Amino acid sequence: MPESKPLTIFVLSDSVGQTALQLAQAALAQFPDVKPDLVRFPFVHTQAKLMDVLSKAVPEETIVVHTLATNGLSEIAETYCQAKKIASFDMMSPMTQMITAKTNSTPTGEAGALHHLNDRYFDRISAMEFAVMYDDGKDPHGFLEADIVLLGVSRTSKTPLSLFLANRNIKVANLPIVPQAHIPDEIWRVDPKKIIGLMNTPEVLNNIRRERMIAYGLNPDTTYSDMDEIKAELAFAQDLYDKIGCQVINVANRSIEETATIILERMGLDFAGSANDHVN
Repeated sequence: MPESKPLTIFVLSDSVGQTALQLAQAALAQFPDVKPDLVRFPFVHTQAKLMDVLSKAVPEETIVVHTLATNGLSEIAETYCQAKKIASFDMMSPMTQMITAKTNSTPTGEAGALHHLNDRYFDRISAMEFAVMYDDGKDPHGFLEADIVLLGVSRTSKTPLSLFLANRNIKVANLPIVPQAHIPDEIWRVDPKKIIGLMNTPEVLNNIRRERMIAYGLNPDTTYSDMDEIKAELAFAQDLYDKIGCQVINVANRSIEETATIILERMGLDFAGSANDHVN
């Protein structure tokens, strides 16, 4: 087998360069035996800075990958690389040129336009902070401010669901349900349409709790995982949900994403729009 030649990949961008970096990494994943020197050059906004970076490229061993949106920089990079016989790949221009040809629109030439910190971004951060602040019934006042209130016995995915929904800009508070424990007065003041009662099957819950105890190096056969105790907890929870008049979802064998989708659909919330915003 021939000896692998040295390879250096320059990742250039007038923003953070995440897109170009991910493409380079995806391509390199196809070559597990190749160990390149991956060098990242973010925030290349000027011709002077661009030329300074390109001057460091060695024609025989460098590949230049770039996503330069600032007007003129991608053309300068390609012209230089062609003249110096440096391998290069322009990720931005071909696509923007196609869009221009199809729409007769002109690109803004704005660096980092994909990563705008818009209002929805800050709403998401606020929702995440809300979920952490009002997790596990830490402050009952949160139930009155939440968009959704999740109730459930231990190990019904209350916290993961709260964080997943928060990432969709939804304020979620949750409360663990324990038999004979006091139910905060605030719960009875929340619109039942905003409350979701989470259920599980005794068998699945027993298995989850046993595995959790084993993971902590503890005896799995405790009251926490006892089938009779679990059935009593679930019966107590169902009775509470009936009194509240809230919707109930059985999370047994459902992923967090699937349960979240059911919740959002039942609440009439825009799951698709929130998910797309998350990608952006």
